[in-house]
Amino acid sequence: MSLTLRKEEVRGTMKKDAKIYVAGHKGLVGSAIVRNLKSKGYTNIIGRTHKELDLTNQEAVRRFFEEQKPEYVFLAAAKVGGIHANNIYPADFIYINLMIESNVIKAAHDFGVKKLLFLGSTCIYPKMAPQPIKEEYLLSGYLEQTNEAYAIAKIAGLEMCKFFKRQYGDNFISCMPTNLYGPNDNFDLNSSHVMPALIRKFHEAKINNAPQVEVWGTGKPLREFLYVDDMADACVFLMENYDGEEHVNIGTGEEVSIAELANLIKEVVGYEGKLVFNTDKPDGTPRKLTDVSKLHSLGWKHTIQLKDGIKLAYEWFKENYK
Repeated sequence: MSLTLRKEEVRGTMKKDAKIYVAGHKGLVGSAIVRNLKSKGYTNIIGRTHKELDLTNQEAVRRFFEEQKPEYVFLAAAKVGGIHANNIYPADFIYINLMIESNVIKAAHDFGVKKLLFLGSTCIYPKMAPQPIKEEYLLSGYLEQTNEAYAIAKIAGLEMCKFFKRQYGDNFISCMPTNLYGPNDNFDLNSSHVMPALIRKFHEAKINNAPQVEVWGTGKPLREFLYVDDMADACVFLMENYDGEEHVNIGTGEEVSIAELANLIKEVVGYEGKLVFNTDKPDGTPRKLTDVSKLHSLGWKHTIQLKDGIKLAYEWFKENYK
């Protein structure tokens, strides 16, 4: 009981000079959270690259927390990838993600972190979940087979936060972002998600005057996409305003088919060739739209529309990707 009271006493808005650790600060999600924190005047943000701190190494993680004593933690570090990578490396996806979240969450508990935000992903909801997907649909059905290993690991992280909160009073919260894209995305065609893969494919096809671009699957699945800087703003908003046990969906509440997405990217890139859908490749989950009414009721809504976000992502790609 005393520990619960101690944790409750430290709740409240983060001070601008609070020590904030962003795990995964160089990645798509973590770098956006760092940008957002800095834009809001937070001045004491720390991060470590994988070379500096291997989050799968429990001893190294505990030493880091003991020495640095972060007050707040954004747990954005994870091994992520698209359908192709998830199919080929399932053991890596489940092991690495379980180790990262277990080590960081336990160290945050042991060394008195005031608040931690864990990031899940909407791809861990059941494959045939009713649409739009409400938070309570988690663990209500079978998972999509192509990313089952990743999903099981991320579900474990969400549940860890819930149970540490329930047993010890730790202020550990979780969110469930939809499909993200933007600066620092992964554009490797062997491991990327659909948005960066298509941006790269159309760009290279344009440069090389290729007559057509192949898109995996039928083009019929429906997906929701959120620009990563909007996602980061929602994460900081939740860290400042939400203490609930249940995770919170982060998304737009709007969806587009893969075919529509491909044509939108084609237009933004300025590619004039043909689209070819390879129906021998898997579609994945047929539809995946988040119910964001909970997030809206808390007072946050996205601001960057899909076409504008694609333009921003493509400009970043052209300037930064070799």
